[in-house]
Amino acid sequence: MEKSVMGHAEQQKRRYTPAEYFALEEQSVVRHEYFDGEVFAMAGASKAHNTIAQNLVIALRSALRGQRCQVFMEGVRLAVQENFYYTYPDVMVSCAPADFQDEYLVRQPVLIMEVLSPSTAEYDRTEKFSQYRKLASLQHYILVSQATWAMDWYRRDEAGQWIHRLLTEPADILDISDLGLRLPLVEVYEASGIAPIRLGPPTTR
Repeated sequence: MEKSVMGHAEQQKRRYTPAEYFALEEQSVVRHEYFDGEVFAMAGASKAHNTIAQNLVIALRSALRGQRCQVFMEGVRLAVQENFYYTYPDVMVSCAPADFQDEYLVRQPVLIMEVLSPSTAEYDRTEKFSQYRKLASLQHYILVSQATWAMDWYRRDEAGQWIHRLLTEPADILDISDLGLRLPLVEVYEASGIAPIRLGPPTTR
């Protein structure tokens, strides 16, 4: 689901406690992010966005079959910082037993994927990633473009540094060995209606 950008979303005039926010989510047909007492409505997703998210979940579920990990889609809430920041990533993977017990919340994801939209791309790359990096469990953060075939893969190394790789070629593969995932870029965009990057012939003068 496409996210509203903090500071530009419709903001409630009152501030909410976490308990009030949870009660609001139980009753509302529209999901909200929560940040330091404020709630931000989330917009609906495009068909392309939905298709890409489905492709990611299908690939992850296949890769994780037999492992003690679970895949969650956009309707599941993430506690980025308890009692301070809650959001709904497009796709998450958790291998933490404690996350299997909680009916509504994920707290220790190893992987988060966000499908970018024009209104939220910069937020997902900057402020949201800054918050997600505070999750000690997180090892992979992946941003998937809706404009063309392009995927940014951020991986935390053993020293705690984030390593970036950009995938743009149809033959490029998202290879996450610790999760058993080998996902070609062409499968990410299957049936989405989004075209790959096409380079025109060099111009002559």
